Amino acid sequence: MEEKTYLYPKWIRLWHWSNAIFFIVLIVTGLSMQYSSQDYQFIPFSQAVYWHNIAGILLIIDYIIFLTGNALTMNGKYYKVKRKGLIDRIKKQFYYYTIGIFKGEKAPFPVNEERKFNPLQKVAYVGAMYVLIPLVIVTGVALLFPEMIVHKVFGVSGTLLTSLLHIAVGFLLTLFLLIHVYFSTFGKRVSSNFKSMINGYHEGH
Repeated sequence: MEEKTYLYPKWIRLWHWSNAIFFIVLIVTGLSMQYSSQDYQFIPFSQAVYWHNIAGILLIIDYIIFLTGNALTMNGKYYKVKRKGLIDRIKKQFYYYTIGIFKGEKAPFPVNEERKFNPLQKVAYVGAMYVLIPLVIVTGVALLFPEMIVHKVFGVSGTLLTSLLHIAVGFLLTLFLLIHVYFSTFGKRVSSNFKSMINGYHEGH
């Protein structure tokens, strides 16, 4: 009999998929704006700007839903990092991801109702959701309303610095998304973790 644990209520699944859609739109339109030329435009520049701004605004709304949901439900507990012994736990998980999983060893921190994320996931998700996402939102809003930006910072254009930070954070979040998708295949079956974001149930090993 398969061991299943209900870990992803409807609001998390809806937030997760909408967040993914908005972010993919931001990546595609952002890349188009950054690398298109007059001779070749993957997406017409004005359209890329329009949809980038729309997706950014929707991402902000989605992020507010995420913060509110974590504050009002038990989901917030999964993002609390216990510092004591954290390095040792990260080392164990890193060993598992790089060696143990390929030797058929059991996961050192299996998913259950009290622990949805392993130590590496927790640090990565906290960094992404509570550091990088706020940064990309703040810099994005600033670029949408450039009059908010400090004119000069140590003689360098504040708009340029804000733009560079926005791009750098966007790159890190894109990298996080790719790694997230890759590690999502490390379930009981390749499709298990993807199914869990449809039906809400995590399949145990």
